[in-house]
Order: sequence, then C-alpha cells, then structure tokens
Amino acid sequence: MTVAESPVAVVLGAVLLDLVLGDPRALPHPVVGIGELISGLEKPLRRMIPNVRIAGVLLLVATVGISYALAASLIYAAYLLAPAAGLVVSLYLAWVSLAARSLHQESAKVVQALQSGDLPAARLALSYIVGRETAELDEPEIIRGAVETVAENTGDGVIAPLFYLLLGGPALAIAYKAVNTLDSMVGYKNERYLEFGWASARFDDLANYVPARLTGLLMVLAAPLCGLNGGGAWRILRRDGRNHSSPNSGFPEAAAAGALGVRLGGANRYFGKIVEKPTIGDPSLPLSQASYAGVVRLMYGSEALLVAGWLAIVALFNR
Repeated sequence: MTVAESPVAVVLGAVLLDLVLGDPRALPHPVVGIGELISGLEKPLRRMIPNVRIAGVLLLVATVGISYALAASLIYAAYLLAPAAGLVVSLYLAWVSLAARSLHQESAKVVQALQSGDLPAARLALSYIVGRETAELDEPEIIRGAVETVAENTGDGVIAPLFYLLLGGPALAIAYKAVNTLDSMVGYKNERYLEFGWASARFDDLANYVPARLTGLLMVLAAPLCGLNGGGAWRILRRDGRNHSSPNSGFPEAAAAGALGVRLGGANRYFGKIVEKPTIGDPSLPLSQASYAGVVRLMYGSEALLVAGWLAIVALFNR
C-alpha cells in the first residue's frame, strides 16, 4: 500500500489540516453544495409527492445518496488519474468534514469579548452559535452558552464526522455531513418542517447515537489528561446523560459538566418565551472563563484519544 492509498495518511493529514488551518472558507465546500441540493430538491418533492412525510423521506435518501456517490466517485476518479490526485481529493474531503478548529475559533470570540469587558459584543458573538436569545444574559449565562455549545458540538461536529471517517473513509464522512446539514435545514418542529423534516431529524438522531455516547466516554478518559475531573465526568455522565430534550446531546454535555464541576442546562429564552430545561451537573464551581478553557481542552483531548485509539487498532491488525 502506498502513502497515497493509506487511510492513516488521509486521517492524520485531515486532522492536522483542521487543527492548523480550520475551515477552508476560501475554497469550495461540500456542505455548501449539500445545502444547495437540499434547497433545490425541496420544492419539486413537495409538489410531486402529496404525502409530506414521504417527500421528506425521499429528500433524505436522495441527499445522502447523492452526497456519498459524488464523494466516492470523485475519489475513485482522482485515484485513476494519479495516486497523488487521489490523496489530495481524499484529504480535502476528510479535512472539510472536521470542525474542531472552527468550533474553537467561533466560540472563542465570545470569551475574547468578555475579556475585553464588552458584554454586548459577547452576547452578539454567542447569538451566532446558539439558538437562544442572548440580549439580556449576564457573564455566567454567556459562559454557560459557550460551554454547552462546545460540549454538544464536540459530539456532532468533531467526534461524529471523525468516527465515520475512521469507519468508512472520506465518502462516509461526507454522507454524515449531509445528514447533519439536512437536520439543520429541515429538522425543525414547526408547521413547515414537522412532517417534511421528520425523517431527516430522526435519521440524524440515529447517526449520532453511537458517536454521542462515544464522545461522553472519550471526555471521561480525556478529563484527567486535561487537568479536569475524570471521576466527576463519569459520575455525571451516568446520572445526567439523558437530561436533555435530544436523545444524544446530553451525553457530551453531562461528561463536560462533570469534568468541569459546573451545572449546565436550566432556563433559556426562545422567541420571548422562557423554556426550562433539565439541569446537568452540580454547581461545585462557578461558570467562568476557566470553564470555557477547560471544555476546549476536553474537545481536543477527546479527538486526540479517538485518533490514538484508532491508530492502535490499525497497528494491531497490521502486525
């Protein structure tokens, strides 16, 4: 097997590119194309299929199928052209499926504003990465929003795409991104998308079932390596992992809350209405900028452990 054909080279290269360069916004991004595909399919499917839920199922199948097929075909064609071309295409598709650096960069803007004493700017920066209203939040609540976002997105923005990349290569990672994009575009519980987006939302839950729980376990293992409380992470993961409206998001949030010694969840305001959510964790420590720094270390530590574990398995099977 040449370097260009090695999945190890692709995975390590993609992780390093993401860590160093982040999201390549100046280059064509598959997620943009996936979003355009979803938008382009919605109207004709609604028009041609009277049953809205069935139309939504067809949207899911078509979007994920086309995304996987195009990614696999691009990789195959590139390898036929030249091994180096195949490596470049595989690396690029794997790279853009990961989001650790961009998650760090976007969430860091919130804390940077707080460090400058600019509370309005911190609220505005937080509003770009959470769904709740932020205009009246104080500093601890702003920190809570940032910590919850990093913890939750460690699951579906970092560990899940990496999990599928390790499982089935760049094409499967892109297929996962298609599922994720579908959920973010049509997986809403409102009048327009309740039925049409039902299949996409349920399939996103299914696709994240294993990665979310894996993320929680990786956080438990990474916590002591990151100077955090591994025992607390395990205790709160077991106790509060299901204290969330999502079947998956509670697991990484619970592990993070336990590792940090903070309480997450509680009251949020959406469209002028207070929504009380179950709490996760114990308030042993106050939510602070140190809490945010800790959850970022936990994100990178969990990613590193997953890669290290996979490399160990690969080495074992190649002996």
